[in-house]
Amino acid sequence: MDRWKNFKSGFLDENPVFGLYLGICSTLAITTTLNSALGMGVSVIAVLIASNVIISALRKIIPDEIRIPVYIVIIASLVTIVEMLIHAYSPSLYSALGSFINLIVVNCIIMGRAEAFASKNSIIDSALDGLGMGLGYTLSLVTMSLIRQIIGTGSIGLSNPFTDDVIFNFQIIPTGYEISLFKGNVGAFLTFAILAASLTAYKNSKKEAKKK
Repeated sequence: MDRWKNFKSGFLDENPVFGLYLGICSTLAITTTLNSALGMGVSVIAVLIASNVIISALRKIIPDEIRIPVYIVIIASLVTIVEMLIHAYSPSLYSALGSFINLIVVNCIIMGRAEAFASKNSIIDSALDGLGMGLGYTLSLVTMSLIRQIIGTGSIGLSNPFTDDVIFNFQIIPTGYEISLFKGNVGAFLTFAILAASLTAYKNSKKEAKKK
């Protein structure tokens, strides 16, 4: 197995959000700010890597008949741990993410990688797969949040999730010229559609170039 090729596939070729259309619900909901996007992204990365490693380690002793319930129990336990840590050390991030932290349990990216990859491959390969897919998911969230926050509010900012101190805050679009539409649901769908179409066009152009 080409580990590097499998690792980087989550960024473009098999990007979980814009390529495979997984985890769209949370993506549309929490990409209003860069802080929320990074918080959700890091949470998913942690759960993806840990669940992939555990499932890969136990894959030979988990009966096929009950593998899905076992995967759900493992993922739910990890999500609970992540939720408790966020609640304890970053209350503001916990409030911003809300119920979407719990929805990580049924995130199709995590369950999909458990079934399609971790259950069939070694611990190291599964860990790298989880990291690659998690980073691809986080990159998608960050890209969407940057576009929506800049166009919707005219500025881009980031604060420390543990102390709430402002790390940076830049005004990019003059006040009065921002498009508040992008802060809501319509803006989320527009941003997602544009990015998904752009990635599809890029992948199609690569295919055409290979044919020539």
